[in-house]
Amino acid sequence: MPAPISIVIPTLNAAQTLPATLEALMEGLHTGLIRELIVSDGGSTDQTLEISDEAGAEIVSGAASRGGQLRRGCAEAKGEWLLVLHADTVLQQGWTKVVGDHLRYGTPGVFRLAFSASGFAPTWVAGWANLRSRIFGLPYGDQGLLVPRRLYEKAGGFPDQPLMEDVALVRRLGRITLLPVRAFTSADRYQKAGWLRRGTRNLWTLTRYFLGADPERLAQAYRR
Repeated sequence: MPAPISIVIPTLNAAQTLPATLEALMEGLHTGLIRELIVSDGGSTDQTLEISDEAGAEIVSGAASRGGQLRRGCAEAKGEWLLVLHADTVLQQGWTKVVGDHLRYGTPGVFRLAFSASGFAPTWVAGWANLRSRIFGLPYGDQGLLVPRRLYEKAGGFPDQPLMEDVALVRRLGRITLLPVRAFTSADRYQKAGWLRRGTRNLWTLTRYFLGADPERLAQAYRR
């Protein structure tokens, strides 16, 4: 029987963070969980493609739009399950035991968010994200997404939009389990912008999206 999980990672000049992400996934190869690795690239000009090729990934190329990249990558997947990860997300050691146990339930799951930084601010922001995921069922993409491919397709997949593609999909998936294992994501954006400022900006962006703002305009404002 083929391994059950297809890993899908969207990339754009991710050479600095991708190696650590891929290294953490080796555990899934050793335990027989991972069937394939798909890297959906948006036009990288650094060493991202070389790193992906050396790791044995199937590379899908197209326009730089996270929703579009994820949609293209997932369309190529052959596994019964999809595990979608950002290129700066590193799964906690031992993740395969938790994921392997969860597969029997056939329901979507996400990981507990943690940052690759210490202190009150990263702990508080991650705690709020995990609380939001548990109570409101609104995880973000940096928590990863483990989903049966049949449910992903039934929900219509990721929309081809540059921002909030993760929120759009999880709202259609329904109940999502918060798995008891952490996904460590880069703290660079928060450290550069400031933890309070970045967190407030994310919440305001989410609110505007729920109020019907165009994802293209949100993405432009988010990058400024």
